[in-house]
Amino acid sequence: MPTTTARLRSTPIPDPVVQPSDPFGLGRLRDSILGSWLTSPTRLREDTAAETDLVGVGYRDRLLTELVANAADAATAAGIIGSVRVWHDGRWLHIANTGAPVDSDGAAALTALRSSSKHGDGLIGRFGVGFTAVAAVTRHVEIRSKTGSFEFSAERTRAELAANGAVVEQVPTLRLAWPIDAAPIEGFDTEVVMEIDNSIDMAAMFDGFAAESVQLLLELESIDTITLPDNTFRRVREGDIISVGGASWRELVAPRARWLLPLRDGRAVRVRRDVLRAPTRTDVELTVPAICVGDVQLTADRRGLHPDADIAVLAEGYAQIVAELPIDQRMGLVPAPGFPAGRDDERLREALIAELAGHAWVPGAEGDDLIASRAEVLPDLTVGLAGLLGEVITTLVHPDLSGRGSLSTLRSVGVREIGLAEVAERLTGLEREPRWWGDLYAELSVVAQGQVDELGALPVPLTDGRTLPGARGTVLPPYRGDEDADVVAPSWLPTVHPAANHDLLERLGAQRITVGEMLSDPALRSEIDEDPADEHLVRSVLGLLRAAPDVVVPTWLGQLQLPTDDDDMRPADELLLPGSPLSAVLIDDSPFGIVSADLVEEFGQAAFRALGVGWDFTVLREEYPTGPDHDLPDEEQWWSTLEDPPQTLAAVRDLDLVDPDRWPDALTLLAESGDAAPLLADRAGYTCWWLRHYAVVDGVPLAGWRAPSDLTIAGLLDPIDHPRGDEISGALGNADVEDIDAARLMLNRLSEADRVVSPLVAATAHTALAEALRAGRIELDDVEPPTAARTLAGDVAQDAVVLDAPWLAAAIDPGRLITVVPSQIGLASALADLLDMPLATEEFAAEPVREGRPSTWEAEPGALRSALMQSRPLPTGPIRVHDELVVEVHHDGTTSRRRVPFWRDQEGALHIDAEFHVIPD
Repeated sequence: MPTTTARLRSTPIPDPVVQPSDPFGLGRLRDSILGSWLTSPTRLREDTAAETDLVGVGYRDRLLTELVANAADAATAAGIIGSVRVWHDGRWLHIANTGAPVDSDGAAALTALRSSSKHGDGLIGRFGVGFTAVAAVTRHVEIRSKTGSFEFSAERTRAELAANGAVVEQVPTLRLAWPIDAAPIEGFDTEVVMEIDNSIDMAAMFDGFAAESVQLLLELESIDTITLPDNTFRRVREGDIISVGGASWRELVAPRARWLLPLRDGRAVRVRRDVLRAPTRTDVELTVPAICVGDVQLTADRRGLHPDADIAVLAEGYAQIVAELPIDQRMGLVPAPGFPAGRDDERLREALIAELAGHAWVPGAEGDDLIASRAEVLPDLTVGLAGLLGEVITTLVHPDLSGRGSLSTLRSVGVREIGLAEVAERLTGLEREPRWWGDLYAELSVVAQGQVDELGALPVPLTDGRTLPGARGTVLPPYRGDEDADVVAPSWLPTVHPAANHDLLERLGAQRITVGEMLSDPALRSEIDEDPADEHLVRSVLGLLRAAPDVVVPTWLGQLQLPTDDDDMRPADELLLPGSPLSAVLIDDSPFGIVSADLVEEFGQAAFRALGVGWDFTVLREEYPTGPDHDLPDEEQWWSTLEDPPQTLAAVRDLDLVDPDRWPDALTLLAESGDAAPLLADRAGYTCWWLRHYAVVDGVPLAGWRAPSDLTIAGLLDPIDHPRGDEISGALGNADVEDIDAARLMLNRLSEADRVVSPLVAATAHTALAEALRAGRIELDDVEPPTAARTLAGDVAQDAVVLDAPWLAAAIDPGRLITVVPSQIGLASALADLLDMPLATEEFAAEPVREGRPSTWEAEPGALRSALMQSRPLPTGPIRVHDELVVEVHHDGTTSRRRVPFWRDQEGALHIDAEFHVIPD
C-alpha cells in the first residue's frame, strides 16, 4: 500500500490536446488518469496497490512468458508466424517481436488496469494485466513500435504528481505513458525496452529465459523462433513431431487441447508431473501422461482456473488421438494410478479416464479397436493363443497390451481382466475338432505356468465323442495324435482323445495326475456310495495313498469303510489308528473304533491319516456362528457367558470323551497339537472355558490350579505340576473372578489358615472379588460368607475389619485388617458386603491427641526433604504439624494411643508427623 507524504490537491485539468507526435492520444489518457488521481487520492492509492499486487503475486516470475505471449498475439493478429529476439545492453533489457504493431487501443489498454484490447479466437491476452510483469524488474519501460513509441516511468509519474502539488513516494509505473521518439530494431515490428533494477542478476535472468524459451515455443504456435544472445531456439515441425532445442515431442491435437508427448529414441515417454498450459504455464499442477496445452478460461493472473471453467472439457476427443498412436505406445497416454496433484488434476484425470473408457482405442486380438469398458484382457496372452481365442472371445485385447505391466492401467479405464478359469468356462459347450483343442492346450501351457488350477473346467474331448468340462478325472492315453491303441485306466476315469493329448492335461488332472485329483473324482464317490466296503475299492484307495501320503483328499472319502480290530467294518472318519495319542487318553467306551493293525502294517500309518483316520484332537471351526448348535459338550452353558457371539468359533471337539484319569496326558496332547495349541491362549474361548470347569487333575478342576509363572495368585492357587503348565495357562485359574465358581474357590482358599499368602496376593484376590460383585458377575445371595478372612498380617481372622480409610492402617493391628490393593480403596464397601464384615470406620474411632501446629507443605523444610527422598512432587495446601503425631483410638469400649505418620481428622484436616516419614496422596 503506497504512503503519501503530502495531501493531494486538485488543480485545473487543461483541455486535452492531441499532439502530432502523440499518435495514440496518450496525453489525453494521461490527463484523464492524472485528473482522477487528483480529484480522488484514494484512486491513486488503489492503482498503486493493484499494480503491486499483480507484480508481487499474480505476475511474479512471468516477464518473458507474458511478453512472448503478447508477441504471439501480435503474430496471430498479423496472420504470420512470429519471432522474438531478446538481448541486453548493460542494464537495459530488449525484447523485440514481429507481428501487428501497437495501435491506439493497445496503447490505451497498456495504461489501464485489467483492460484488454484483444478480442477474438486464438488470442492469449484477455485481461489487460499480463504486461504488468515488467514492473517486477523495472521502473522505466519503453514500447517502441512502427506505429509509434511511448514510455512508462515511475520517476516521471512521480514528477507529474509533484508538479500538480501531490508529493508521493509510491506510484504505479504503468499508468501514465509519454510519447517518445524511438523506433524498434530493424527487422522487428515492436520492441520493449526496460532498465532492469540493480537488485536483479542479469545472468541468472537469461539462464531462466533459455529454459523458458523451449517451453514457450511448445505452447505458443504463432511464435516459432526465440533468439537469445548465446542461442537461437527454433520450433521445427515434421508431421506431428515437434523439435525445439534438441528435444522432440509428438503432438496430438484434440478439439479443446493439444497434447505433447516427449520422445526418447523415437518413442513416447510418459510425463510424470507438469502444469496446465493455457496456453502458457499456469500454477495448476497435473499428473496426466502428456503436456496439456488447453483452451480453458483462467483467472486474471493466468495462474489458476476461472471458477466457471471446467477443466474436464479438455478431455474431449482424447480417446481418438490415443487411437492414432502405434499399438505399443497407446498405454502411455492412460493416466497412471496414483494420487492426483489437486482438485483440478483429479477432475481432468477422471474426465480422461471416462473418455478412454467410453470410446474405441484398445486394440483387439482380431485387429479392430475395442471400446475400453467392453474389452477384456487375458494376462500374458500370446499371439498364438490370441489367434485361437480371438474368434471365440471377440472382446479380447491384443497380446501386445496384455502383459502384466499393463493390467492395472487397463483396469483403470474399465477393461475387465479375465483369468484362465473364465476362459475355460466360456469355452464350455464350444464344438471344435479334437486337433483344435490340442493346439489350444499347447498355447495355454505357455500362458498357464503357475495358474494351471484355473483351467480346471477346461473342456476335454474324449474318445467316446463327449467333451467333458474339465480334465480332472480323465485319463491321458500313452500315445498322441491319431494312433490307435488300447488304454488301461481306472474304471472310474474317462479317456482323452489322442488328437488332444497334451502334457497340459496331465497338469490339469488327467492320468499321471496327482493322487489327490484321482481320489477326488466324483465317480469314485459314487462307487463309495454304492458299496463303501468293497475290498477292491478299499485296497485301491489305500494303495494310492501309500504312494502319496501327503495328498489332501475330500472329506467324503472318509466314508470309505475299513476293517477294525474287532473284525467289523466302519467309516474311516469314525476310526482311530492303533497307538494314536488320542486313543490313549479317551475313555474305554468312546464311540471311536480302532482300524485293523494288520491293514495299517501293510499300507502304513500315513495313508490312513491322509484318509481321515484319527490321530489327535479335532478342532471345529465356523465363521459367524449364531448359537450353541455345534454338538459341543456344555456349549449352551459357555454361550451364556458371552456378551456377543464370537466372529469365529474355534473349539476342540470330544473333550468330554477324555478319561478323567488321563487329563495330564490329554493336556500334553492339546499343547502339542498344531491345531489345538493356539486355542489354549484364548481364555474366553470355549476350549479354555470347558477345561477350567470340567477337566480335573489330581482331584482339582483346572480352575483351581495356576500356571507356574503366574505369581499374582501364589499361595491361593497351587502351580500345576505339568511340563506344559505355562502353555496351558488359559485353561487354568488366575487372579480374575469370572463367575460364582471362581468366587467360591477364591473365598475358600483365602480362609484356609494353613496357606501362606502374601499381603499383596490377598489384597489382589480381595480386589478381584469386590470387582466381580460390583460388575454383577456374582451375587451376594450366591455366596456363603466365609467364617474367617485373610488379614494384612497374612493370617486368618474371624473378627477382622475391611480398611476403608487409608490412615487407619497405621492405627489398627494388621492382624485385624482386610485390604484391597491401594489404588482400589473405593471397593472396600463391596468387599465388606461380600465377606459380611464391618468397615474399619464403623468399628474404630480415632483423633489426634493434640491439635498440631498450623502450617503448609511449602513452609516445611522436612516436607521438601521427604519429597526428595521419595522422588515425589511436594503437595500444596494447609497441614497441621506435630512433633509426634499420636492418635487416640477407641474400639469396643477400650482406648489406646498410637503414633502415626499422618492422619485426616473428622473435619478433613491433614495432620503430619514432623519427621515427615510419609507424604500421603
